[in-house]
Amino acid sequence: QVQLVESGGGLVQTGGSLRLSCAASGRISSFNGMGWYRQAPGKQRELVAAITSGGATNYADSVKGRFTISRDNAKNAVYLQMNSLKPEDTAVYYCNANTVVNVEGALRHYWGQGTQVTVSS
Repeated sequence: QVQLVESGGGLVQTGGSLRLSCAASGRISSFNGMGWYRQAPGKQRELVAAITSGGATNYADSVKGRFTISRDNAKNAVYLQMNSLKPEDTAVYYCNANTVVNVEGALRHYWGQGTQVTVSS
């Protein structure tokens, strides 16, 4: 069973920075991809950033140029460096990992419990 544990959330002022970490119980090199999602009150969960097993990255338009996702296979960890934070970045941030479960490419997703990020104006 895959377990993901997030850390690094907190309260920060507008323009500040935070670094989120996600520690995985398994070898992250075995995952198809990993990423960070967020969910603000009253809103749907949305993709923030993703990174494939090959290192390709993808970002939501709202965070491009401010957030950076990275992975350390040796530590089985994924990180999200968040700079120039804005109040609209306030949300619970969730770590995600996925694996391919069949030849059609269907994915199985795993989720952490989330970490709160609050950006004050």
